[in-house]
Amino acid sequence: MGRLFGTDGVRGVANADLTAELALGLSVAAAHVLAEAGTFEGHRPVAVVGRDPRASGEFLEAAVVAGLASAGVDVLRVGVLPTPAVAHLTGALGADLGVMLSASHNAMPDNGIKFFARGGHKLADELEDRIESVYEEHRTGAPWQRPTGSGVGRVTSYDQGLDQYVAHLIGVLPNRLDGLKIVLDEAHGAAARVSPEAFARAGAEVITIGAQPDGLNINDGCGSTHLDLLKAAVVEHRADFGVAHDGDADRCLAVDHTGAEIDGDQILAVLALAMREHGTLRHETIVATVMSNLGFKLAMEGQGLSLVQTAVGDRYVLESMKEHGYALGGEQSGHVIILDHATTGDGTLTGLLLAARVAETGRSLADLASVMERLPQVLVNVPDVDKSRVTTSAELSAAVAEAERELGTTGRVLLRPSGTEPLVRVMVEAADIEQARSVAGRLADVVKSALG
Repeated sequence: MGRLFGTDGVRGVANADLTAELALGLSVAAAHVLAEAGTFEGHRPVAVVGRDPRASGEFLEAAVVAGLASAGVDVLRVGVLPTPAVAHLTGALGADLGVMLSASHNAMPDNGIKFFARGGHKLADELEDRIESVYEEHRTGAPWQRPTGSGVGRVTSYDQGLDQYVAHLIGVLPNRLDGLKIVLDEAHGAAARVSPEAFARAGAEVITIGAQPDGLNINDGCGSTHLDLLKAAVVEHRADFGVAHDGDADRCLAVDHTGAEIDGDQILAVLALAMREHGTLRHETIVATVMSNLGFKLAMEGQGLSLVQTAVGDRYVLESMKEHGYALGGEQSGHVIILDHATTGDGTLTGLLLAARVAETGRSLADLASVMERLPQVLVNVPDVDKSRVTTSAELSAAVAEAERELGTTGRVLLRPSGTEPLVRVMVEAADIEQARSVAGRLADVVKSALG
């Protein structure tokens, strides 16, 4: 698998890349590393462990629980809950460690392990590196120091997690959702019980699709990566709008009453204006990635708000928010972070706050989202090139400069080397789709000739 920890924990094909042995070993290593760092000092350590409904999550959860308990950590098994619920419970229950088993929006054969530090925050990079190093050291033969007798961890099922998390979500809402009819697509994932329960308790009339997880159907033709079913259901039921989550429910995309998609940029725009009105948008600033649509940036600037852009990945958005004290950030893909109420992207919370804004204003989601106009965006992948020379090629720099002159203030060019493949992504935005296609095509040709 190469380096085990990626930008969002450890992921791979379950029982091929991500085995029970690996899950157990990483859990033991995590316990030892956190003990060395002083996290457990002066008390008996506690971990919260949750998962999404994937079939492989059953044996991987057993392996993680066994590893932690064998290292002297008491375990609270919260069962199938969203990633943000596990993060929240880790903080709310005063646990020293949280573990979530999920591969998010990936197909069912994949799975993943994500560790949370005390408070429900992502582990620091240096701790992940240390866990990986300690795991490798012991995998090759160095014996663990193991507790015995009363020193071993105890395992308890914590059945109050769902109600506790839903109560947290309801407590965040500024107003109820009475009078709204909302379709929820749960992606046959971790929010299949949580999200409908939260929306219903908040007063909405709820219609669910993709809410019958069987361990095999997660993200299968439904959820935030496949919106067609949601679009059809919203129109069929004449709902006010629809909300789609991914497998672990850290994302939220939406569909308005006409069946039109509302992406993460538009959701951020709606929430930003609501938060400013309520006095909770600190520094009048939103954080997003460089892949956010230029229309979002122009709209927010037109509203007198600032936009800080980071590298692609919600971890970079979160880092910027925490460093500078910003309250709202996210990605076009639907990861939205409301830092006053969550330590990670929370799809259910995002959907609830979107619904609360519709109920509060009496305006349709389509009307609220019209605050920004998505500029046409064209993405071309150019394979088999030397991506390391993207920033040093004079020929390419000249072509980009010429394209930017042509597009002016209503267009944008972004060249990104892939993190995993020998290709360069050419993204062009323009006021006109044909202009965007033309410029993207020309730049792709230059990438081939200059870097091929």
